Amino acid sequence: MMAAVVLCFLLVAPVLLVTSKPAQDSVNGTVPLVMWHGMGDSCCNPLSMGAIKKMIQDDIPGIYVLSLMIGNNIVEDTEHSFFMDVNEQVSMVCNQLARDPQLKGGYNAMGFSQGAQFLRAVAQRCPSPPMKTLISVGGQHQGVYGLPRCPGESSHICDYIRKTLNSGAYDSVIQKHLVQAQYWHDPLNDGLYKQHSLFLADINQERGVNETYKKNLQMLEKFIMVKFLHDTVVDPVDSEWFGFLKTGQAKETETLQESILYKEDRLGLAAMDKAGKLFFLATDGDHLQFTREWFNANLLPYLR
Repeated sequence: MMAAVVLCFLLVAPVLLVTSKPAQDSVNGTVPLVMWHGMGDSCCNPLSMGAIKKMIQDDIPGIYVLSLMIGNNIVEDTEHSFFMDVNEQVSMVCNQLARDPQLKGGYNAMGFSQGAQFLRAVAQRCPSPPMKTLISVGGQHQGVYGLPRCPGESSHICDYIRKTLNSGAYDSVIQKHLVQAQYWHDPLNDGLYKQHSLFLADINQERGVNETYKKNLQMLEKFIMVKFLHDTVVDPVDSEWFGFLKTGQAKETETLQESILYKEDRLGLAAMDKAGKLFFLATDGDHLQFTREWFNANLLPYLR
């Protein structure tokens, strides 16, 4: 395997349909792993999720790895990363995990880009089988308010396109069918976002506190978030560490610890932080770009 594994798919990461040998995980004591890819990728891409699956299986012999396929084939899986109700996708995954005998004792989860916040929704909504550790690789837990590879806030073109997208992002039809609209977070229209966001505002407890969501998330033993320091895809990149833009403007950001979500502990993240369950990792490189050496040194230990 080449030394560097380079993953640079729009906003999300790869998913893989697993053909691991049954019951191996129960024999050697390893914890099964569930992975969810990102936008524009599929479960079985040999250059992305396929490479990661093989890398993990090489280093942890016998581990059961389930890389999720959303749909009946690769084409559907890729299409659904753009056009399918995220709540429906999460429900499908919950049902699949509950039926998998390999996972009944619990599993670790690793989500890439948008697959990370989708797996967090699984943890919050579906505690059985139990998710033990959640690894978010470039996930956008407070959503996005920017465009892939756009120059940034100084660009009038970026601002124009952003405002154009925002004017339709919370339309009920767009919310129901366009995946990226379901985690589009407009800090300039906070009320509109909270009222009409069908997915992100719900799992982030921004319309009220669902105590079940809060309790279920705190059942995680570890929640690891990876930020890419030179990310040109996710805007703002602070979302990868659960931070975001301060409400009412689109320039200044705040950390998770400075946010209302943390101060009011609406998700239980403050309690998890105090208990030593939150881990914030950073790596050089653009979105989803990392070396095998970095992965082995920083993420593999959480899977052993």
